[in-house]
Amino acid sequence: MDYNTQRPKLLLPEYGRIVQEMVDYAKTLPEKTQRQACAEAIVGVMASFASGRRQQPDFWHKLWDHLALMANYELDIDYPYEIVRRTDQARPARLPYPQTRIRYRHYGHLIEELTRKLKEMPEGEERSQLAWLVAGQMRRSLNDWNKDALSDRKVAADLAAYTDGVVRITADELSATATGMVRRMNRARRNRRNF
Repeated sequence: MDYNTQRPKLLLPEYGRIVQEMVDYAKTLPEKTQRQACAEAIVGVMASFASGRRQQPDFWHKLWDHLALMANYELDIDYPYEIVRRTDQARPARLPYPQTRIRYRHYGHLIEELTRKLKEMPEGEERSQLAWLVAGQMRRSLNDWNKDALSDRKVAADLAAYTDGVVRITADELSATATGMVRRMNRARRNRRNF
């Protein structure tokens, strides 16, 4: 039994092993006219595989380049286009995984960044609005992470811990805001049913 894992690796797997075998056969033909006719037939087969790209201006040029690449540039024929040799490109270096330590992973990196900005902002209306937005997002993130662990007291304590006590929102204020949001959403939902 001949398995594909035991065969040589395909240079261009999008054309399949059958096209690679046709190219290998064309390389063994003794006469140049036979090789030329075989190469043109192979390019026709390759064109049928890539029929969606026919509108590209250099479609046929690419196919002849691919044929030359699959033959390791050893196929002695008259190419209708100038063949561009492709050098093997090394794989790019792996991107390093971010090694930042997130204090509360369920809130995520962006909440940590926002709370860092909150600490640096001067006290005022803008900071209080951002604090409420961050607290609301923390509440939603905690709800997504674990619905059983959702508690306004925990969100308020985590926000205070993130900002080293600079920003304080009480659990009662968070509950009132959340209750108001639910009421508004329910009112809007009921209103849509009337239409």
